[in-house]
Amino acid sequence: MTRRIPAITAALLATAAITISSAEAETLRWARAAEALTLDPHAQNEGPTSVLMQQIYEPLIVRNMEGVMEPGLALDWAPSADDPNVWVFNLREGVTFHGGETFNAEDVVFSFNRAMSETSNFKELLSSVAEVRAAGPYTLEIVTNGPNPLLPNNLTGILVMDEGWATENGAVEVQDYAAGEDTYSARNTNGTGPYVLTSREADAQTVLTAFDAYWGIGAFPLAASEVIFTPIQNPATRVAALLSGEVDFIQDVPVQDLDRVANADGLGLATTAQNRVIFFGLNVGADDLTHDNVEGANPLADHRVREAMTLTLNRDAIMQVVMRGQSAPTGVATPPPVNGWTPELDAYPAVDVEAAQALMEEAGYGDGFTIQLDCPNDRYVNDEAICQAVVGMFAQIGITINLSALPRAQHFPLLANGETDFYMLGWGVPTYDSEYIFNFLFHTRDGERGSWNATNFSDAAMDTMIESLSSEVDLEARNAMIADLWEMAQAELIYLPLHNQVLNWGVSDHWITVVDPNDTVRFKYFATN
Repeated sequence: MTRRIPAITAALLATAAITISSAEAETLRWARAAEALTLDPHAQNEGPTSVLMQQIYEPLIVRNMEGVMEPGLALDWAPSADDPNVWVFNLREGVTFHGGETFNAEDVVFSFNRAMSETSNFKELLSSVAEVRAAGPYTLEIVTNGPNPLLPNNLTGILVMDEGWATENGAVEVQDYAAGEDTYSARNTNGTGPYVLTSREADAQTVLTAFDAYWGIGAFPLAASEVIFTPIQNPATRVAALLSGEVDFIQDVPVQDLDRVANADGLGLATTAQNRVIFFGLNVGADDLTHDNVEGANPLADHRVREAMTLTLNRDAIMQVVMRGQSAPTGVATPPPVNGWTPELDAYPAVDVEAAQALMEEAGYGDGFTIQLDCPNDRYVNDEAICQAVVGMFAQIGITINLSALPRAQHFPLLANGETDFYMLGWGVPTYDSEYIFNFLFHTRDGERGSWNATNFSDAAMDTMIESLSSEVDLEARNAMIADLWEMAQAELIYLPLHNQVLNWGVSDHWITVVDPNDTVRFKYFATN
């Protein structure tokens, strides 16, 4: 009998824990298209990597599978009554790391300082932090550069390591993933999370085993005693594994197979609007591009060329033909759940090839030019197919595209190292606030912010406004500043927004879960029927 996955609340899942005995706990077999890029918890702020890491490591504050913030390694948090620049966190006692070490405030201080270091991919989330200090074994103080009322929102992705284990194993420094560095922390783990890394063969299989000393036993269902993760890039193979019962749960049901999964006996399909926008980035700041046929000039630096490109991008056709209705076309690089999104920003221009051709002619590129488009082929829904579709669209205005589609493990370093001129990227916003987008995607890449800004765009006025968002305590004034920043960002056209993804999960009827709009799975919340 086919049914849809019920959207039960986290509270119900927690209650269900008392009815699930250890004897009933069992193996959950999980597959998705993408593999984790590394096991270093601070090296890559990237969806599939973070999902695996958050089974093993934990933050102070967790967003449960309905996106609601709840206590993790911190029991509670509040601004200091004595100093508005200080947040005070009371930490959970009795927590142990997988290696048997006792968790305390010093581990958090170490982990946060590590996450703020140069090679960390999470430092933008802590850009307002001046100091992290232990005020006692289980009391933490975070000092910010000016009051930051939204700081807790930024902490749900900062995972905590054991300081002694990291020091003993030469893992104090964050792996430099973009440089291809291999480190101990990239291959080994020691967290406080519900699951212990038992074995791992990258790109083949990762086995996680329930941690028998986990502090959350009795508070969460923890129905899976073992989680076996298998990355299966090929969509047909992934669906076949689900339909045959080889796996119990897949995160990314291909759009062409939604009906097959929905109508299959013993399976359920869950669908929701995902907190993720897909767009194309343009290298607007370089004097000359590397992967084009225009010598001594950068055609993407001309606003008229960028405007012509957005007028040629047929978002509706991609939604209908490539995505089979499983996308929401958009004109802005932020998804709807995020503070700062408005229907007006979301509007996108109608396709007007004639006007686009006129703009190309006016810019001096009436005969067009050739450029390389860098696209992942295993990260977003139909990513390579989308890129193939836009090749024909841009050809209408004389832009000849050489498509380079690579696995994300090769694609993302191109962005990190500034080796791409035109690329696809998807962006989720776990903080649900536009500051996250501006810090990573629009701020000048300066070693502290802008780590995912591969466009070479830089605007001093925008940088100043972005930096002030973290310390503006008047939320009405802050929202007005966000609106101004979006107006400036939209005018620049350094990104060509395409659509917001629709999220589809397929799961055996035996398992009960909530589909998370961030596509973040936390197996401790999974229960069984």
